[in-house]
Amino acid sequence: MKRLNVAAAAIALLCASHEYIHAQAPINSKSSWQMQPVSIQTRWAKNVNPQNVLPEYPRPQMVRNQWQNLNGLWQYTITPKDAAMPTQFEGQILVPFPLESALSGVKKPLQPTQRLWYKRTITKPDITGDKRVLLHFGAVDWQATVYINGKEIGGHTGGYQNFSFDITDALQDGDNELEVSVFDPTDQGINPHGKQVLNPQNIMYTASSGIWQTVWMETVPAAYINNIRITPDIDKGNLKLEVITAGKEREYSVEAVASNGKKVKGKPNTQLLLPVPNARLWSPDQPYLYNLNVKLLYKGKVVDTIGSYFGMRKIEVKKDEKGMERIFLNNKYTYNLGVLDQGFWPEGLYTAPTDEALKFDIMAIRNMGYNTIRKHIKLEPARWYYHADKAGMLVWQDMVTCANDKAEAKNEFEKENKENIAQLYNYPSIVTWVLFNEGWARYDQQRLTEWMKQTDPSRIVNGHTGENYDRGAPEDSKKWASSDLTDIHDYPGPGIPPALPGKARVLGEWGGVRVPTLKHQWNDMEGWGYIQVPASAFKAKYDSMVKSLKSLEEKGLSGSIYTEPFDVETEENGMMTYDREVIKIADEDLRKIHSQILKQAESYAAAPGVFQAKVADTANPDLQYATLLQQFHNGKKDPEFVRDLTLMAVRLKDDKSVPDLSAAYINSMSDPFTFRNMTFINRFTRSTKDPGFNILFKNQQKAGELIGDDNVRNKIKSVVFNDEIKAYVSGPDANPDWNELEKKIVPKYGSPGEEILLNAKAIHYINHKDWNNFVPAASTLIDKYRKSVSSGMLNDFAWAVFENVSDTSLLRSALLWSKYSLEDEQVPMMMDTYANLLHKLGNQQEAIKWEQKAVEGDPRETVFKDTLEKMKKGEKTWN
Repeated sequence: MKRLNVAAAAIALLCASHEYIHAQAPINSKSSWQMQPVSIQTRWAKNVNPQNVLPEYPRPQMVRNQWQNLNGLWQYTITPKDAAMPTQFEGQILVPFPLESALSGVKKPLQPTQRLWYKRTITKPDITGDKRVLLHFGAVDWQATVYINGKEIGGHTGGYQNFSFDITDALQDGDNELEVSVFDPTDQGINPHGKQVLNPQNIMYTASSGIWQTVWMETVPAAYINNIRITPDIDKGNLKLEVITAGKEREYSVEAVASNGKKVKGKPNTQLLLPVPNARLWSPDQPYLYNLNVKLLYKGKVVDTIGSYFGMRKIEVKKDEKGMERIFLNNKYTYNLGVLDQGFWPEGLYTAPTDEALKFDIMAIRNMGYNTIRKHIKLEPARWYYHADKAGMLVWQDMVTCANDKAEAKNEFEKENKENIAQLYNYPSIVTWVLFNEGWARYDQQRLTEWMKQTDPSRIVNGHTGENYDRGAPEDSKKWASSDLTDIHDYPGPGIPPALPGKARVLGEWGGVRVPTLKHQWNDMEGWGYIQVPASAFKAKYDSMVKSLKSLEEKGLSGSIYTEPFDVETEENGMMTYDREVIKIADEDLRKIHSQILKQAESYAAAPGVFQAKVADTANPDLQYATLLQQFHNGKKDPEFVRDLTLMAVRLKDDKSVPDLSAAYINSMSDPFTFRNMTFINRFTRSTKDPGFNILFKNQQKAGELIGDDNVRNKIKSVVFNDEIKAYVSGPDANPDWNELEKKIVPKYGSPGEEILLNAKAIHYINHKDWNNFVPAASTLIDKYRKSVSSGMLNDFAWAVFENVSDTSLLRSALLWSKYSLEDEQVPMMMDTYANLLHKLGNQQEAIKWEQKAVEGDPRETVFKDTLEKMKKGEKTWN
C-alpha cells in the first residue's frame, strides 16, 4: 500500500474514524425520564440513555474538535401560542426526540394553538484569545426562537434545516439559561410538513414537533470557516472548492489538502480548483471517498481547521448505444433500483434512536440488493447522508411538499427549498432532486424546475414524480416541463412513462404490497396496503413483478422506486416490519431476484453482524382457528389469547363470534387507556350496549389524547345513530318526531348526540326534498358544529340548495356554507359551487371571477369551461 504523507495520514485519522474529542453536556442524574409506552419498538430503543444521547459529532463534513453536545434532558412546558415566556416548567423532555415520540418521555401532541418551550443550563466555554461560541441546531420543527438568559438572540423558520447563532456576547461567566420556544401547526399552517399530521391515517403519520436533531455548541476563532461548497468534475479531474468564512477576510487565506496528497491555496469565498487526477470514482459498487482537510490562515498562521470528505462522481441523462435516454453515472448507464424510504421510527418518529439505527436502515436496503433510496418528503440529519455516502447509496432527495396554495405557503416552500439544496449540496450520494410529488400543491412547475437546475447543474432534476396521479395536470407537453425525467407512479405495477426527447424514463413509485406480520404491527387492526398477499406467496409475487420490471427496463426504463423498505405505522407495505425485526423475503433471495436487473446486486450482501432480522414465518396461524375458538368456549380467557382470537375471527369473517370475543377482551383490560387498547375499543364498539362505549363516552378527553378527538367523537356519533336514530329515518315513508328524539337523545348523549341528531335531520330533509325545512336544519347544524362539518358536506349541502331552490334567503344561507367550505379547502369543485350560487343570486362579476379560478384549477374539466361561458353571456347555469 502506498504510504501517505504525514498531513494526509492525519486527515485520514480525523475523517475516516470519526472518533472525535468532545464534551458531553452534564445531565441531571436524578431524572425521572423513561420512554413512554409504544406498541412496537426497535432493538436500539433500549440503548437510549439520557447521559449519552446521539453522542456522535453531528456534521461529518465540517468536523471540529472543540464542541459540546447539548442533547439530553431539558425542561419543557406547553403554553397557549401567544402566552408570555413561562416561569415554571411541567417536566423533562429528552432532546432531540420530538415531543410526540415515546423516546421524548412526553408523547403529547402539540396543537396549532399552542407553543412548546424548552429550557436548560449551559456553561460558558473558555473564550480566551478572542474565541467565539456558536450554538447549533440540527433541526427544529417548525418555528423556533432562541433565548439566552431571557434575551432573544435569534429565530429560525423551517422544520428541516440546520441553523446557528453566535451567542458569545449573550453569555455571562459560569451558568447561563438557554430557552427555546417552538410553534408548529403541523398540517394546519403554511409550513412544509411532509407526511406529518395531527390525526394520523393511511399514508400520513404522527407529527414530530420541536427539536428533533442534535443541539450542540462549539468554540471557534474570531474569523472561522463557516461552510464549504464542493463540486466534483471527473471529466476535468478536479474538485471545485469554495471555502466560506465568517468574520474578517483581509489578509486571510485558505489551504485544502486531500488524502491523495494534492492541495490548493487561495482566498476565502472564491472558487478554487483542487486537482484530482486519475480519480478513484464514487459509485454504488466502489463508494470511494477522499478525505479533505481545510485550513483558514491569517498571515500564514493557521487559525481554524475542519475535517471533511468528498466523492468524485458525475450524474446525467444521455443516450445509450441504442439511442434510448438513460441515467448515466460516471459516463456509464446505471439502473437506479430503489425504494421509497420515509424515515420514521416507532419510538422516535422523525428521530432514529441511535446512530447505529440510522446507519442500519441504509445498510439494510443495500443488503436487499437495491442501489437507490428515494428519501420521501423528508430531510435527514447530516449523518444519514454521511452513511449513504460511505455505503455508495444513490439518493433521490424529495423537497418537502408545499403546504397549500396560499401565497405565504408558496413563499415558505421556495425559501426552504433554497436552504435544502444549499444544506445538502456536498453529499455525493445525492444524485437527483425531486420537486413535486403526485401534484400535491403543485404550481409553477416549469419555473421551479428550471430554477432548481440553474441552482445545481451538477444533478438530475425530477420536476414531477407521479404526474399521472395529478388529475389537474395540463396537456401532455407540459407534464414534465424542463425536467430531466418522465416519471409515473403505478400501484402495484410496474409501469413505464412515455419517452420524451432528452428525458430518461423512471417509475417513481410502485409495489405497495402489504404483507401483515403478526406481533410486529403498529396497529394490528388498521394495517393497510395497495394490495395484500400472505407471507407464503410474497416471494413468488415479488419475483414475478421484478421480471415484469426487467422487461420494462429493456424498453427504456432507467429507474424504479419500490414502496417501501420498512412498514410505517399502519402502512404495511415494507420489505421489513416497522420495528426492523422481520424481513418478509429472505435478504439473499431478494438480492438474487434483483440481480435480474442489477447484476451486481448479489454482491451487496452486508458484512457479518451488520444486518440482523428474522425471516417472516410463512405458516398460516388461522388454520388453527376452530381449535382455538373451542378453547375459548371451554374457559380459556387469557387477555392476549382472546385479543388475538378476536382479530383472527375478523380475518376469517366469523362475524357471529366477534362481539363475544371483543367484549371478553375489553372486560379483561386492566388499563384501557393505552393506545393499543383504545384502538381496539374504538374498532369493536358497535353499540351503546358494548362494554367499550361507556369507556369512550365517559372519558372522551382522555381517549382523544390517545387516538384523536375526532376519532372518539365520530365513533360515539355513529353508535348513537345506529342504536337511537336509524330506525326512525329508514325507509321512504319515515316521518320522525324530531322533538321527541331530541328529548330522548340530547340529555343522554350530550353534544355528540345533538350533533348526529341534527346531521340526521338535515340528511332526512334532503332525501325528502323538503328544502324549506332542510335549510334551517342544516343552518343549525353548521352554526353549532361548524368545525365538525367537513368541507365536502358543506359543499354538497350548498350545491343541493343551488340546484333545487329559488328563494333568495335560502340561497344566501347556501352561499355562506359554500364560503365556509372554501375557507377549509380551496378545490375547483367548491369554487364552482360558490360561483354558481353567486351567479344565481345576481352577482355576475364575482361569479365569473370564481368560475375562472375553477377552470384554472382543473383545466381538463369541460363543465367548468361551459359554465364560465354561460356566466359571461348572462345565461342561467341551472335548470
